[in-house]
Amino acid sequence: MVIIFVNSAFLIACARIAGSMALFRLPGLIDPHVHLRDPGQTHKEDFFSGTTAALSGGFTTILDMPNNKIAITTEQLLKEKIAIAKGSIVADVGFYFGSMGDNLNEFPKVVDKVFGLKLYLNQTTGNLLINKNKLKSIFSAWGKTVRHLPILVHAENESLRSVLDVVKETKQNVHVCHVSTQADLALILREKESRLPISCGVTPHHLFLTEHDANVLGPFGKMKPPLAKRKDVDFLWKNLKAIDVVESDHAPHTRKEKLETTFGVTGLETTLPLLLTAVWEKRLNIDDIVRLCVTNPARIFGCQTDPNTHIEVDQSISYTIENRKLYTKCGWSPFANWRVKGKVRRVILRGKKVFEDGKGISVAKGSGRIIFPVPCAD
Repeated sequence: MVIIFVNSAFLIACARIAGSMALFRLPGLIDPHVHLRDPGQTHKEDFFSGTTAALSGGFTTILDMPNNKIAITTEQLLKEKIAIAKGSIVADVGFYFGSMGDNLNEFPKVVDKVFGLKLYLNQTTGNLLINKNKLKSIFSAWGKTVRHLPILVHAENESLRSVLDVVKETKQNVHVCHVSTQADLALILREKESRLPISCGVTPHHLFLTEHDANVLGPFGKMKPPLAKRKDVDFLWKNLKAIDVVESDHAPHTRKEKLETTFGVTGLETTLPLLLTAVWEKRLNIDDIVRLCVTNPARIFGCQTDPNTHIEVDQSISYTIENRKLYTKCGWSPFANWRVKGKVRRVILRGKKVFEDGKGISVAKGSGRIIFPVPCAD
C-alpha cells in the first residue's frame, strides 16, 4: 500500500531565496498533535486563534485531538466540530476520533473523515481515559475498518507495554505520542527493530526542557508526560534519527487555570524557532526538520501536501520569545524570554500569502481548509 504525500519539488530540504544565505524556503510544516479546545473551551483557544498561531509558527497543516470538553466519539459530534471549524480556520485542519471502547460501531462512519484514532491510557486533560482491558477490542475493530490509519496512544511506562502487546497480536499501525523517557524510547526502538508497525513522536518541551525547568516554571511547567531528567533528554537527542516526528502537543490553558495545576503547554509558535536554533547550534540540520515536520507526518498520517504551499524563514534573525507577541489566545509560553535564532518571515498557502512577519495574518476567517486523509491504494 502506497500513498504519495510530498511533491518531488520538496525533496530538496530547502531552497535559498534570491541568493541569500540566511533566507530560505521550506515546505509548509505539519503538526500532527494539537489541542485547539474548540468547541467547548474557547476561552483557552479557538479555531481562529489556534490556526493563526500555527501560521505564525510555520505550520500550514495541523491535526486536532478529540479530547474536547465533550469528547469527539460519535460521527455527529465530529460533523458538528467540522462545521464550526469551517467558518474560522486560516490554516488547513484535520481531525482525530476518540474512543473509550464503547463506540466501536461509530468507526465505519468516520474513517474517511479522520486521520486516526486517539486513545488515552494515562492521566491527561479530558475524560477519555480508557480501561486497558478494552485495548484489544478497540484495536481489532479499528483494524477491521481502516488498518492503514494509525491508532495514536498516550501511553507511558507499563501502559506502553500493554499497547505494544496488543500491537504484536493485531499488527495494527500505532503511533506513540510525546515520548519523553529513555526507558520508553528504548522499548520503542527495540520493537521498531523487530518491524512492529510503530512510529513515535517527541515534543519540543521534552527536547529542550528538563525536570529542573519544571521546578523553575512551577505550574507553567506542568504537563503530561512530565518533564524528565537530563539523561532522558540526552537519550532523545542521541536517538533523534530514529524518532519519526516532532509534535508540539499544543495544549493551551489560561494563566489562571495553570495556577490551579492544569496540565499542558503551548507550542505551535515556538517549535520551529527552537528547532532552527538547534540547527544553528549544529545539534540537527534542515533535513532533519523537513523529515520530522513534513515528510514523516505526511506519510504516517496520510496528509496530502500542496506544491504551492511553503514558508520562508530567515535564519539570521535572533530574537527573544515574548508572551505579548504570541497569537495563541492563552498568551503564554514555557519558552518566554528564551533567545532563539531563526524566524518565519512569510507563509504561502496554496500560492497565496497568508502571513507576513510584522503584518500578521492577511486572510479572512474560514480561508483555511478542512482536510481528510489520502485514500490508501492497494
